[in-house]
Amino acid sequence: MKEPKRIELPREVWIGPRVIARITDVCKRLCPGKHALIIADATTSKLVGAGVQRSLNRAGFEAECSIVNQADMATVAKVRKLVKDKVNFLLGVGGGTCIDVAKLASFKEGKPFISVPTAASHDGIASSRASIKGGRKPTSIETHAPIAIVADTLIIKRAPHRLLAAGCGDLVANFTAVRDWDLAHRLFGEPYSEHATALSLLGSQIVMENAELIKKHTEESVRKVVKALISSSVAMGIAGSSRPASGAEHLFSHALDQLNPKPALHGEQCGVGAVMMAYLHGEDWQASERRSAR
Repeated sequence: MKEPKRIELPREVWIGPRVIARITDVCKRLCPGKHALIIADATTSKLVGAGVQRSLNRAGFEAECSIVNQADMATVAKVRKLVKDKVNFLLGVGGGTCIDVAKLASFKEGKPFISVPTAASHDGIASSRASIKGGRKPTSIETHAPIAIVADTLIIKRAPHRLLAAGCGDLVANFTAVRDWDLAHRLFGEPYSEHATALSLLGSQIVMENAELIKKHTEESVRKVVKALISSSVAMGIAGSSRPASGAEHLFSHALDQLNPKPALHGEQCGVGAVMMAYLHGEDWQASERRSAR
């Protein structure tokens, strides 16, 4: 008999224009206590974080903001000191750096956190894994999923198109990641989930079939990519690992990070890596290249 399996997923997901206005209601329903800590960078604090802080304070919360510059263990340690014995929940407002720091710090301190993405550049906005720099290379650490996601598509639309394209690259990578996973299952007996695979591939298919629409950078474009990224994250939650969305193409990206002092965006590198890995798997890599390039 197989061991029982626990799947952790967000309790609420809000996607659409102006859903940022629902942030206080979400906090009241899902978060314990009144003390909130917002994790943002200098840019996202001005664009979104300060407004979220004002809204929470007007609603009776005691919200503070901590500005972070990078996702490393030293930054996580500083945030954890702010959380101890005072903060009841955290909000990660921004891109990967802010959300990953909030994710790991909240996990270490046993506090819930809410993901408030300002860009759709990777599937970390909803996953239970945090990419934290440690030593010579980034380390993907198992943490917990956000208790809620509030993805305002009008806010995300204001981010540079390059970030949206990077999110598409991260999703295209699922196409080869699941093939690596299946290979590990067949060769080495690694646990495998057809459900997680199907959900992961759905994210890839959405962006590959809607490339022309996504290129227009409309609110609908953003909504499609955000939904696909969340589906990818849920696939990882079902699998209990990053396998459905991270394979050799991610290792290729990590290698570039180590070789180049100023690497490209994570999703860009994974998208290129997926084309290479599709070739190695004997797949139609030219079709993958045509779709991802658009």
